[in-house]
Amino acid sequence: MKRSIFAAFIFITIGAIFGAVLVSDLGGTEFGFAQQKSVKLGSDQKVQKTDLNLQAANDAFVKVSKEATPSVVSVVVTTKARQNPHGEEFFRFFPDFRFRQPDEQSQGAGSGVIVSKDGYIITNNHVIENSADGGIEVVLNDTRRFKGNLVGTDPLTDVAVIKVEASDLPVAALGNSDDVQVGQWALAIGNPLGLTSTVTAGIISYIGRSIRIIADSYGVENFIQTDAAVNPGNSGGALVNINGEVIGINTAIATTNQRYQGYSFAIPINLAKSVAEDLILHGKVERGYIGVSISQVDETLAKANGLEKAEGVFVQEVVGEAAKTAGVRAGDIILSIDGKPMKAPNELQAYIASKHPGDKVKLMIWRDEKKIEKSVTLKPRTERDVASNNSGDDNEEGASVEEASSKSIDFESLGFSVRKADARMLKERDVNSTVLVGEVKTYSEAFNRGLRENDIILEADRKMVGSVAELEKIVKSKKPGDALMLRVKGAQGGARFVAVMIPQK
Repeated sequence: MKRSIFAAFIFITIGAIFGAVLVSDLGGTEFGFAQQKSVKLGSDQKVQKTDLNLQAANDAFVKVSKEATPSVVSVVVTTKARQNPHGEEFFRFFPDFRFRQPDEQSQGAGSGVIVSKDGYIITNNHVIENSADGGIEVVLNDTRRFKGNLVGTDPLTDVAVIKVEASDLPVAALGNSDDVQVGQWALAIGNPLGLTSTVTAGIISYIGRSIRIIADSYGVENFIQTDAAVNPGNSGGALVNINGEVIGINTAIATTNQRYQGYSFAIPINLAKSVAEDLILHGKVERGYIGVSISQVDETLAKANGLEKAEGVFVQEVVGEAAKTAGVRAGDIILSIDGKPMKAPNELQAYIASKHPGDKVKLMIWRDEKKIEKSVTLKPRTERDVASNNSGDDNEEGASVEEASSKSIDFESLGFSVRKADARMLKERDVNSTVLVGEVKTYSEAFNRGLRENDIILEADRKMVGSVAELEKIVKSKKPGDALMLRVKGAQGGARFVAVMIPQK
């Protein structure tokens, strides 16, 4: 018995010693497949938990709805003749909910926002467009009805102002749309599908959206995009923030079935307010213009002009006296106006749309890889002015061309070829350069950047080119990843810039 106890003691002691040695010696030993080296993924920074008080959020929505809804009205419009506003386009206005459509006239309803105690109401131009004499009726939230008198319209921003003869009306609080941020809560208030005083909620999903829905090259589109549900009848109603301030006038939807499918668009209240003030004071908008044809600056265009990042608005062409007098040139990049950075053409348009002839603005311009400042005195629009938001693609394909030379060069990596233009074309286009663009391969770099067959290349890298050989020399001097700036003239006579990226091999 003693011998068994002694043996057990010996085994326990040996096991303890072996375990201690094993632990001490294997601390730096690499393990095999069962435990490989760890890989660190994700940030070390701890995520701050969102402080979300559901009851507080609920109370805020209730408060906003009670305070803002009384200032939103229903606008019932009888048109001069039967209208059919429903097209097949993806982006569309939702002008009115057509609840009655006799043979000779149609009647529908949109919305509006009361902005003064004595009865001025902001709505959309397309809500009251083609209204018959005496064909506008305003229905308040408390069901009172008034005849609406048209004060003025501005189709370029889709804003209109109507007036009712009343006093001590509930007036909407107007916010500052320049402070709106993506991700913040927003409520849409209006009269969709004939359902009066409807409130829906969502978030701001984009700021400064252009959807090319205003059928005028001078149209000002700088919409606030939201996913708050809106439908026909909401048009002209209020988009409000969580404080109950109106930040936009609901205007359009993205749809394939003429109903809400996820996104809607509102005119920023700062722009709508500026237009409304002009309409009330003058019956029309007195708007100033710089007089430039502009386009978006992207990575390729920025690199071709020596900018470190894509910013500003590119001047394709100077078309007005204001810009010419101030010394603005084609090829300039407008980085900011009055200290406000410009990121897209519609931002510039929206800012200038709030100005009047005679107003002065300061432009910070990027030219020859340095910043310069220009002061521009805005002037009224003239019929000679061309589109202020022209993308530059004004050429026509398929023009008849007679080759004067068999020499042709194919820039295969860029997707286009050039050849010598004949004397007749040089005379028709009023150019000295003989570099004619031949085939442009569909979806190539050149095609995607806007170069088209029968363009004539006037400049490359800011240098005049008069022959195919001169262009070839400049292109060959570029390395993969470089950007090349071309200035071309299309079949319609307008000159524009096209920047292409030299592909990596």
